[in-house]
Amino acid sequence: MARATITIYTDDLTGATGDDISAHSFSIDGVSYEIDLAPEGHQKLLDALAPFVEVARRTGGRAPRGSRMPVRRDASKAARIREWARSQGIEVNTRGLVRQDVVDQYEAAKADR
Repeated sequence: MARATITIYTDDLTGATGDDISAHSFSIDGVSYEIDLAPEGHQKLLDALAPFVEVARRTGGRAPRGSRMPVRRDASKAARIREWARSQGIEVNTRGLVRQDVVDQYEAAKADR
């Protein structure tokens, strides 16, 4: 025997059913809520919250973010920078990242040649 599952979407505010009803999330005082609304109910919610949203600070959410990849420096370049820095009397560590001010000085000296 075949079975079919029928999903009926119901607007939590009006009780109306339809395919255009979708879930919407919001949070107040650290409590997150989700409500299923038809487009009209969703617009009512947005309109009611609009004066508050306009003056509120955003604390997270769907803001676009650039990719944040760690900066990786070439080990041989770091060795060249350390060697140059020592020849200039600049103290540098033997391992780890080379200080940015030393890298900047190296790049400036290299550009002057």
